[in-house]
Amino acid sequence: MTLPHRPRAGLRRTVGAHAVGAGLALATVAATIPAAAIPASAAATSTASAGPRSAAATSTADSSTADSSTAGSSTAGSTTASTAGSSAGSSGAAAAAQRMPAADDLAPDLAVGDTAFVDVAVATLWSAPGLARAIDAPSLSNPVDLRRWNLNMQHTADREWLSAGSKLETQALYGARVEVTARDGAWAKVVVAGQPTPRDARGYPGWVPARQLVESPRFAEQLTDRRLAVVTSTTAWLTRRHAAPEATNRTTELSFTTTLPVVGSRPGRIGVALPDGGRGWLDAADVTIRRQGERPPAPTGQDIVDTGSRFLGLRYLWAGVSGFGFDCSGFTHTVFAAHGVTIPRDSGPQSRGGTPVERADLRPGDLVFFAGPGGVGRVHHVAIYAGDGRILHSPNSSRNVEIVALDHFDADKEYAGARRYL
Repeated sequence: MTLPHRPRAGLRRTVGAHAVGAGLALATVAATIPAAAIPASAAATSTASAGPRSAAATSTADSSTADSSTAGSSTAGSTTASTAGSSAGSSGAAAAAQRMPAADDLAPDLAVGDTAFVDVAVATLWSAPGLARAIDAPSLSNPVDLRRWNLNMQHTADREWLSAGSKLETQALYGARVEVTARDGAWAKVVVAGQPTPRDARGYPGWVPARQLVESPRFAEQLTDRRLAVVTSTTAWLTRRHAAPEATNRTTELSFTTTLPVVGSRPGRIGVALPDGGRGWLDAADVTIRRQGERPPAPTGQDIVDTGSRFLGLRYLWAGVSGFGFDCSGFTHTVFAAHGVTIPRDSGPQSRGGTPVERADLRPGDLVFFAGPGGVGRVHHVAIYAGDGRILHSPNSSRNVEIVALDHFDADKEYAGARRYL
């Protein structure tokens, strides 16, 4: 059984069967979306949330987002996830058609085997092309508007739909490297580097609108020969110029752990290279600068808890790995990655790595796992042990990142062991 306050959206984060989509091109999906249902910010070049492409263009389950708030603070300021982001007004059919490009515009010249980079704040990977609903339009465009997408999914059922049949796989942040493994019209199947999974040694697989990717040999070089700016705020605004009125200067709201090459600096500002060949600026207070090969200081378990606690109140999002929403294992994977510790992307593989820990020996920063029934079935959830008998986790589509008593959460006795990665 599952507690009424802890519904399962499906046992996603284990290696298994995935939903099979209709194989529709994104243009076909767009054609089925009523004009009134497409948010004005879905593909417009506004600065409300994810912004234009770049400054150059001058269920206890493993995945879902929480209903109420965006956690932590960023340079843009924080608001609740159920109300965060700019409001988008309605528009007529002509304007909607203009926002959804023709199929040719949605399919860059990417071939199987090509290396590309994510060209939107956060790209969401689907298990097959053509599965999206009208309310998912803000996540399919370039630029994306993840705050609008969150607003579109204020109802738990809309979020649970994403996990039913595992429609989503994972997400990839701006500038992340991917390898193209298949094409289907306006969609590209890719593997995301840096998200280990037994499903593919190259990275985590999934389908993404090809328009959200860009090829850039120069950006690839800059990632290997320049210092790197890593976003340490929960989210941070990329701007066109180093000095200009903030409201008119913003382009893209980036997520925690987004990593970009450094190409310049001004007092309080860091210039960064962008995947499409442009340049943008970040507030120096929102990033840390690392040399090539430099790793963050080795974290303590309490460091892990402190970093994860910055996202308290952030709504769960199935497949989420960003400051706009996490699933349970995306949360643990991202928090550890922020400290230079790479662990598997999903809870099942996470439960088989590290060092086993007895429940009586738990320390802050350990990962604790849950399986059903009775803690001996397939692992379906992971949390960070926070000390004093409490866990820190992103639980399911109806809830937010929270700290709760382990015994209270585990009323169904599904505790399945713990692992230590530090």
